[in-house]
Amino acid sequence: MDDTITGTLVWYYYICPRETWLMAHQIFPDQDDENMAIGRAIGENAYKREKKEIDLGLAKLDLIRHENGVLVVGEIKKTSRFLDSATHQLLFYLLQMKDMGITARGELLIPEEKKRFKVELDPEKEAEIRKVIEDIEDLVEEPLPPPAQKIKYCRQCAYSEFCWS
Repeated sequence: MDDTITGTLVWYYYICPRETWLMAHQIFPDQDDENMAIGRAIGENAYKREKKEIDLGLAKLDLIRHENGVLVVGEIKKTSRFLDSATHQLLFYLLQMKDMGITARGELLIPEEKKRFKVELDPEKEAEIRKVIEDIEDLVEEPLPPPAQKIKYCRQCAYSEFCWS
């Protein structure tokens, strides 16, 4: 597995390949973007009693706990709007842990909506994530980002100035 592919890149890949390329090339979005600030605040203030922000190198886990003898990795999100990309990000983290010999299950946590989604890494999902990692590696090796494409997420995107200015 390429040691430059991160869970954040996997998340962006499921939203917009152009964002993925920009992030991989150290071109970062507007850090003052309101949505990013809200997301940071939720991550810092939700689930305070649980262990938080565990750094595994390519994976920064929002929280980790034991539940009935099982290691549970939690990923905190502001909204369920990006549920598919968040699920794949968490699957990437579970794969990273599996490759380190650690068995865990995942849980997506959306405190503002009081929602929890269980995430399990099965063989089919593992194969999908490994393929996505290869696809991202190919994407970021390109000399230029993919062309901008208008999608439903563009309106609130912190990267919009890189596409539509």
